[in-house]
Amino acid sequence: MNILKPIFLLLFLFSIVSCKSGKKTGPEAVGPVPTPQQLAWQNMEYYAFIHFNMNTFTDMEWGDGGESPENFNPTALDTRQWAKTAKDAGMKGIILTAKHHDGFCLWPTETTGHSVKNSPWKDGKGDVVKELAEACKEYGLKFGVYLSPWDRNHPEYAREGYVEVFHKQLEELMTNYGPLFEVWFDGANGGTGFYGGANEDRKIDDATYYQWDRITEIIREHQPDAVIFSGGNPDIRWIGNEHGYGAKTNWSTFKPGSGASQTGNEDGDKWIPAEADVSIRPGWYYHKREDHQVKSLPHLLDIYYKSIGRNATLLLNLPVDARGIVHENDVKQLMKLREQLDKDFANNLATNAKVKTSSTADSNFSASTLTDGNDNTFWMPEEGIVQCEIILSFERPTEINRFLVQEHIALGQRVEEFKLEGEIEGNWEEIASETTIGYKRILRFDPVEVTALRLKIEDAKARALISNIEVYRAPLVMQAPEISQDLEGTITVNSYDKGLEVYYTLNGKNPDKSSEIYSEKFLIDKPTEVKAVGYNPQSDTYSEVSNFRADIPKKNWKVLNENEGATAIIDADENTIWTKKGNLPQDVVVDLGKTYTLSGFTYLPHQTRYPQGILADYEFLVSENGEIWKKVSEGEFSNIKNNPIEQRIAFDPTQARYFKFYSKRSADASGVMGFAEIGVITD
Repeated sequence: MNILKPIFLLLFLFSIVSCKSGKKTGPEAVGPVPTPQQLAWQNMEYYAFIHFNMNTFTDMEWGDGGESPENFNPTALDTRQWAKTAKDAGMKGIILTAKHHDGFCLWPTETTGHSVKNSPWKDGKGDVVKELAEACKEYGLKFGVYLSPWDRNHPEYAREGYVEVFHKQLEELMTNYGPLFEVWFDGANGGTGFYGGANEDRKIDDATYYQWDRITEIIREHQPDAVIFSGGNPDIRWIGNEHGYGAKTNWSTFKPGSGASQTGNEDGDKWIPAEADVSIRPGWYYHKREDHQVKSLPHLLDIYYKSIGRNATLLLNLPVDARGIVHENDVKQLMKLREQLDKDFANNLATNAKVKTSSTADSNFSASTLTDGNDNTFWMPEEGIVQCEIILSFERPTEINRFLVQEHIALGQRVEEFKLEGEIEGNWEEIASETTIGYKRILRFDPVEVTALRLKIEDAKARALISNIEVYRAPLVMQAPEISQDLEGTITVNSYDKGLEVYYTLNGKNPDKSSEIYSEKFLIDKPTEVKAVGYNPQSDTYSEVSNFRADIPKKNWKVLNENEGATAIIDADENTIWTKKGNLPQDVVVDLGKTYTLSGFTYLPHQTRYPQGILADYEFLVSENGEIWKKVSEGEFSNIKNNPIEQRIAFDPTQARYFKFYSKRSADASGVMGFAEIGVITD
């Protein structure tokens, strides 16, 4: 069944009601409005990106196109696991990288030999696109495809011959895999590449080269329900960053070429709403070295509220690994997010609230429509009324910390400025002052007890059409506290949720509510095991326990044999990095300021998306006077390339004021020496 038929029927019935007796009682559209396809897409809200292709097997983000199809050989590919993971996470669909910039095709295309048909996987008879399309259908998910216009493998790229090849690839995807909800085109176009062995730099004019009008015709002909991301005739736009964050002001109206991807344009002449894309890890493709860098629950919550909660959809990337499954660490975090969102939106307090408005056009658009759970009804004030208010009154003082509001965007996005106020002990107090609403706006704020809420529309393009209001008291996020020690030795314990009480111990025992409560920073200047836990007094529950080994402060340390930039390795900040250029072996010498009993050292490699100089083979030497050196440790950081976490190496206790870290080999073949941080373990 065509998914657009119900939408067209509703619009038809609405036109009959609004035109009864020849008098139009309903509102007219204001500015550009969404197509039925855009409305259906916006209602999806949350769906998955799957980056899985040649790069998965070459440990790259962008392959150059010269890779052999022999590399592609997943050992346990299971697209049903992908689909089940997305479904369990609450996602509504999946978009697959059918072809990335390296040109390798995940389906047995007739256009090139650079595809699965020449890989060892399933003896060349496999089709990843088909398997995922079928898995999505089984799990009730919509399916979409990513097709890179840039092809660094094809010998005819940047020439006329490739355009026909690209159109043929698109047509294959549009006609062989069932209904698609989105077709995704990347903005990366032209540059260096393999290009059939030419190995050269090729440039194109992406506005004209691909013949976007013809591309649009192919999609509209074969996939009329699909929206187009990017390209020459987009239905939806990039949010302007890869963090997954929308701007507080976010218009679905847009002027292509304006550069306002993040905010849209209030006076935009086209309806091109925003899609926020972000990966659950630092990279888009799977890299084993990032297994410890899957985004935390607080980070994922921020992404959700700053994308879907700011009038965008959320396209969250899951990098499938070389086995062919979504990694266990990623699944774990996805389920944590799902569980927390289920808690956040479990009890809509607006359902039983008494609702009144300052103005109502007529009974078809009454205040009751704001909380009736019907997406097709909406409240509107009398004609000509822009400034207006909606009041929700509760039977008793009620604690809240989430407010959700939606416009009826089928007739345009209107609200330019609004305020949310709470009645507290008989007085109205401001909770938030914001700009746009659009399809959905979710406000997060500290818990506040109110007897009523007032939504004030301060300014709008025309009278506001509000379709839904929801109010919640989201529970505290039971995330383990974060413990850190700065250059001076000061210990800070941070809880993601301010409502949690935090308790800590310094004796190695697990803390509970009978332990010391954390109220301010404190100093530690000797080796100490710090443990902390978050406690929710309302539910009498605890978070997981955080563990941190503090040691001597680094404030008096000095790097002796390097320039000023090298202080980044002893500044107690893993976000600052230093790389020593030149060929290995190389060393770095540190003066601790005075003599200590050392029993080990720590090394943290770069924690950036593209780390450099991850060290593998080392020697560690100590000295009391900086002249006579004693080797106390030598070895290899096992598997550090794939798991670049802090390395803690113990050795027999020895007196020293100086240490020399001698790097013999890097694990990443860069030939340089890189650090995020280096430290010592003292007795």
